[in-house]
Amino acid sequence: MRKVFWDDPYQSSLSTTVASVVGNEVLFDATIAFSFSGGQESDLATVNSFPILNSRIHDQDIIYILPDNHGLMAGDKVEMKIDWQRRNRLMRLHFACELILVLINRLFANKKSNEELQPEEIDNVGIAKTGAHIAENGARIDFRLGENITKYFEPILSEYNKIIQADLPIEKGYINELAQIRYWRIQDIAKVPCGGTHVNSTAEVGMVKLKRDNAGKGIERIKITLVDPSVKYK
Repeated sequence: MRKVFWDDPYQSSLSTTVASVVGNEVLFDATIAFSFSGGQESDLATVNSFPILNSRIHDQDIIYILPDNHGLMAGDKVEMKIDWQRRNRLMRLHFACELILVLINRLFANKKSNEELQPEEIDNVGIAKTGAHIAENGARIDFRLGENITKYFEPILSEYNKIIQADLPIEKGYINELAQIRYWRIQDIAKVPCGGTHVNSTAEVGMVKLKRDNAGKGIERIKITLVDPSVKYK
């Protein structure tokens, strides 16, 4: 299966072919519909106007669950469409979430301004992520930390805003193409393993608001919302 959402995360419609059908589970030759992974929620999508109800990963393919009356057969040509506004917000919030993660790790690692954080350093520099979730209207990221995390908000947001305003290009590619392990990278800032969908440059993400929440003993949660949730780029 070709995952077009990695080749072009801005593509909102796709003509594709049904590869196999087992009841209401359908596999396509190619797809633009991202399936829940890494904390990022699935796209809302349709196939020939039938809604995709759910999905699951099987051997690196995505199996989509359609209504029982979908009527599709192997070899059928179909049109897949995603909710672009939702995709756009998910992309922006996903990157915002991961950039906050990077900046906290850089802060704890005492990185100099031009020292790039490497994958093996993430969650291994005195603070560790314990969970994350990216939805259309907000994201959260949880850390194991024995102090109130708001004391770090000012330096984190200061660096975040500089990166957004600089409109830096976001490189995306494979760490291991056979295993389908992806990454994003900003030169001199970080290289991060990630299989989500991401925008092309930091300015597209926009500014964010941070709010602290206590998610349990020893766990600090940062809630992230977009200052301007309106669609960027398109």
